[in-house]
Amino acid sequence: MALRTHSPDGPGGIFETHRGRDPRLLLFHALIAALMLIVAGGLAYQQLFKVDVYHDRERQQTERRILVPGPRGNILDRNGRLLVGNRARFAVVLNLDELQPEFRAEAIRIRNNYRATGDRDVPDSAQLYQIAHMSLVQRYLARVNAILGTRQEVDVADLRRHFERQLLMPYTLVDDLSPEQLARLLERLPVSSHLQFYTSSTRTYPNGPAASHVLGYVGTEDNVEAEDFPGEDLTTFKMKGTVGRDGLEKQFDSQLQGVAGGAIYQVDPAGYKVNPPLDRRMPLPGRDLVTSLDIDLQLTAEAALGDQIGAVVALDARTGEVLVLASKPGYNLNDFSPRLSAATAADIQKRGAWLNLAIAGIYPPGSTFKTVVAIAGLRRGTLSPYDTSVDCEGSMRIGNRIFRCDNGNGHHGRLDLRAAIAESCDTYFWTHGLIIGAEAIAEEARRFHLDRPTGIELPGESRRMIIPDRAWKKRVQGEPWTEGDTANMAIGQGTVQVTPIVMACYAASLARGETLTRPTLLHDPGRPTQHTEPIGLTPDQRAALLDGMEACTNTTYPDATASTLATVEAYRVPGVRIAGKTGTAQYGKQLNVAWFICFAPIENPRIAVAVAVQSDKPDEGYAGGVTAAPIAALVLRRYFGVGAPAVAVAAR
Repeated sequence: MALRTHSPDGPGGIFETHRGRDPRLLLFHALIAALMLIVAGGLAYQQLFKVDVYHDRERQQTERRILVPGPRGNILDRNGRLLVGNRARFAVVLNLDELQPEFRAEAIRIRNNYRATGDRDVPDSAQLYQIAHMSLVQRYLARVNAILGTRQEVDVADLRRHFERQLLMPYTLVDDLSPEQLARLLERLPVSSHLQFYTSSTRTYPNGPAASHVLGYVGTEDNVEAEDFPGEDLTTFKMKGTVGRDGLEKQFDSQLQGVAGGAIYQVDPAGYKVNPPLDRRMPLPGRDLVTSLDIDLQLTAEAALGDQIGAVVALDARTGEVLVLASKPGYNLNDFSPRLSAATAADIQKRGAWLNLAIAGIYPPGSTFKTVVAIAGLRRGTLSPYDTSVDCEGSMRIGNRIFRCDNGNGHHGRLDLRAAIAESCDTYFWTHGLIIGAEAIAEEARRFHLDRPTGIELPGESRRMIIPDRAWKKRVQGEPWTEGDTANMAIGQGTVQVTPIVMACYAASLARGETLTRPTLLHDPGRPTQHTEPIGLTPDQRAALLDGMEACTNTTYPDATASTLATVEAYRVPGVRIAGKTGTAQYGKQLNVAWFICFAPIENPRIAVAVAVQSDKPDEGYAGGVTAAPIAALVLRRYFGVGAPAVAVAAR
């Protein structure tokens, strides 16, 4: 501000002066300085203290992670023979991220074609690139078609999804090449071609349908994870893996699963790779699973079953290890690899082949249950091994009904316990069953755990076993118990229900003179013999029971129900004493089931077998002794080294 004043040098002198400081200007300067300090401090904070945050954001924008599943472990039988493995699966793929220059050139060519024709409706850039993607990929596929003589076309929607979601992943043009197709392509495609071969693994089953219900199958798994592999915060692409859907594949999925590997790549703004991988880890195979199955015995059992509906279970009577777990009808596991077709799935459903009858088939045990009744009577003192007071005349009145023994075609006469078991006399067990009582019989059956699942390491084991008594019938059916119910129970019919594996465990328990066998599908060469609660029979009582079961399988008695094991050369097991019991039971309206349980050798039991075969065509020739016992005999012959081994079914 200019001021005019008088000079001190004299009157009339005039000069101008300026103030050095204006308070208002000082306030403005202070405000500007404070703002600059705030900006500088903010910049310093962002660059010095938040550098890690921005670095992570940059990584997330410019880096991508790819995960590749590891191959599954093998499944082996007890002798190390392959039951489930992996085979190489070849596909022709395009690495789309390597074709960026070609896509750009193709888009320009298409746009120029539009302009050359005078078409004013030129697509925008995004549409041009979509057309270019489709055109170029189809051109590459045409080269493959020309070599293979095929007419495959690119799926437009699938290709678009791949660009949007999985650009860094190989795009499959032709999957699961046959060996012949692979050879032709290897010969004709130049090494420098963008068409490349991608190798993955898929499950293979050398024995085709053998043990299909036990081994199980796998399905596709999208959620592949890699532990301890960096980049969890990055956008991640995952190659499809597999997960167990049934059988051992499902039960031991965590063990069989491979360890995923992967790589981390740097990408440009469009998502294309710009450098070699920043980090990489190779996938590792899963751990092998050694099962207790013996594939020779399994094949023998399945061949013996043939086209019949039923199950065969064989156990190591000492350890409980499962040697055979066969169920028919079955399916070829190779039909599931690499994927199950809708037509094959429908066929399996139509044949009722999904169900594992060995662990989920519910049947009345028929006359095999008479051994339980005998033990109940012996332990309670109501049944003497030497008593011959029962005289079978072919029929017996119980309540207001006539129950017929031996199908009403004859009679057994007077029998002791040995003969009653060998000839399977219903009258004998009706008589003693009524004396013993339903409650005591049910208690004995439950002591052998016939009313509960075995805990076998498989999904789908039935929990619907039934050992009925008065309380059960009142609770479930709302009716009182009758003598007829006791009579039916005494011969393993009525509402008694068990599974083949339960009866195999029962046979193994009888073999050791104990009440419980825990089955396992895992092989351990050093597994000790199981020891559980003793049955509680005296030596004489046990000898009588085993004598009757052995007589069932030879010609000691004229009407022995499984004498074919001694009289038919194809079923004989020379030098081996077999304890067995047949059974034939009716269930449902039109169905019946033939049973045979056994163990051998009697003096030192090593193997226990249970066979159940169902039919909707009951006749006099359909019975445990002629239908189920021969199947068990063939398994025993193979186990003891008699006869040639069964031939494996072709894998495909």
